Amino acid sequence: QVQLVESGGGLVQAGGSLRLSCAASGLTFSSYAMGWFRQAPGKEREFVAQIIRSGGSTSYADSVKGRFIISRDNTKNTVYLQMSSLKPEDTAVYYCAAKAIWLANYDYWGQGTQVTVSS
Repeated sequence: QVQLVESGGGLVQAGGSLRLSCAASGLTFSSYAMGWFRQAPGKEREFVAQIIRSGGSTSYADSVKGRFIISRDNTKNTVYLQMSSLKPEDTAVYYCAAKAIWLANYDYWGQGTQVTVSS
């Protein structure tokens, strides 16, 4: 059974930083591209960042480019999202996801972790 478990969310002031983690189990982690998404209240879920299986290439939404960094440790089956210069509009539930095929939809999703940025 595949499980993706996010952690590291919380309440932070604008301008602060947080690091989210997503621990994966039940799959061959190094065979999956990983992504982070978020959903704010009343809004649709949106893409934040993704990283290829080896970690050698990443991509970001324009809204977080230069502020967020996605990384992974295939020895720990974990993907991270380092978030800096946080803004109130970054407030959302953050989800990690895994996909086996780069150009396909994501196969597995975590339950999410809440990030709240106060002004």
